[in-house]
Amino acid sequence: MLPDDALDRLVDGSNQIANLCRQNKIEQWEIIAMQSYGHQLDIEAGKISLAAGGGEGGYGIRVIEDGKFGYAHLVDLKSADNAIKQALSIARISPSIKGFSLPSSQETEEVKGLFDKRILSVGPEELLQQADSILSEVSSLDKRAVVTGGGLGVSATAGVLTSSEGIDHHGITTSHGLGVQVSIDENDQLTSSWQGESSKKLIDKVPNCIASSVDWAQKTRDPIKVDSGAEDLPVLMTSEGLGSLFSIVVSSAIRGERLTRMESFWSGKQGEQVLANDLTLIDNARMEGGSSSSSRDGEGVPTQRQVIVDSGKLVGSLWSTRDSAKLVAEGKIDKASTTGSASRGGHQSPPVTTCSNLELISSSKSSSIDELLERMDSGYIVNSVMGAHTANPTSGDFSVTTSSILRVQEGEVIGAIKQAGLSGNMAKALTKDVFLGDDVRVSGGSMHIPDILLMQGLRVNPI
Repeated sequence: MLPDDALDRLVDGSNQIANLCRQNKIEQWEIIAMQSYGHQLDIEAGKISLAAGGGEGGYGIRVIEDGKFGYAHLVDLKSADNAIKQALSIARISPSIKGFSLPSSQETEEVKGLFDKRILSVGPEELLQQADSILSEVSSLDKRAVVTGGGLGVSATAGVLTSSEGIDHHGITTSHGLGVQVSIDENDQLTSSWQGESSKKLIDKVPNCIASSVDWAQKTRDPIKVDSGAEDLPVLMTSEGLGSLFSIVVSSAIRGERLTRMESFWSGKQGEQVLANDLTLIDNARMEGGSSSSSRDGEGVPTQRQVIVDSGKLVGSLWSTRDSAKLVAEGKIDKASTTGSASRGGHQSPPVTTCSNLELISSSKSSSIDELLERMDSGYIVNSVMGAHTANPTSGDFSVTTSSILRVQEGEVIGAIKQAGLSGNMAKALTKDVFLGDDVRVSGGSMHIPDILLMQGLRVNPI
């Protein structure tokens, strides 16, 4: 899947661009080179509908002069000189940021589990076999169930980062992911559930998410009628249900720039209680096998495991080199420096500040689902939401809908409801009476969170 010389070609290309930067006497420069290859299959209406493969990549150049930066990208090395001139012209008309310069080289240790050689030999035939196994598994679990959407794929990415400040980092990462929409359409009633899984390593068996998808398509059939109207009640949100909200609201709230500009619901609360006092929030870019793990960030700065909230108190935030220099230069904050939290979506854009692998843990004993339901007494279980992108990371407010929701009374599930609105404030909901389940899963991209029982701050409105 990945040509043997892919990394060598990127290194050679980066060196050619670096030499051109030196010839142009550029003050500071940084070159990112990426090349990805992969195979994927789509599944539709219980059948494999599309098999595709290919690759993409190129080079990105960031130049800095007198605190001003410009960025340009290219695919063909023949256009490298023009790209450098374009980046320079952008820099020279950009505002200067006092104190902004590229980071210098620092030693770091490699993060394990980001490359699996077995993935390199996976081709369309192996993916077809895995897709057939998934379709067979769904059918064996419920003859009525059909995979109405989804797919699976593998990829390998070669990457190089080199700079005028002595940073020279390169390597290969791999990934394998799948997701399915399982539906049951019977007796004029359609129910469905989406579940997925991704890994840096080869997923060589049918993962548990397939059975979970079938299970939720079954659980949400034959909805009961609820006449109570909108109520403030406890809600047990599964990892999958909370993941999308958590990734939009919380991951944005901990960025240093948003905190400093008073654009986070935790702005001005450094050192204060922001979560229940047994909860700790960690941004762990050095997690073994983590989907957002790396030994260096998008600017070449060594990554770290950072405690953002410690026993309920806000003690940290995330910064990139540019953001920290910019906010200090503007006088918004007395001092700030990069935390190794810069990320790149590819070679076509400069790095931005983002979280990596967010972990929410508790000093209290975790609970089983049955224990969480017993504590809840009466409320709801929510397994997925629609409209999470509308959540407000500045206030923490959200209003979403769900059709994957169960009613609980006296600690027992009494049935599904057809659809409901779910609203509340995430900041408030996480401050008191929060109880974590004992099964941590990855959801919302790279949120490592379990099922969570939230006892306050949420309102459910059955439709």
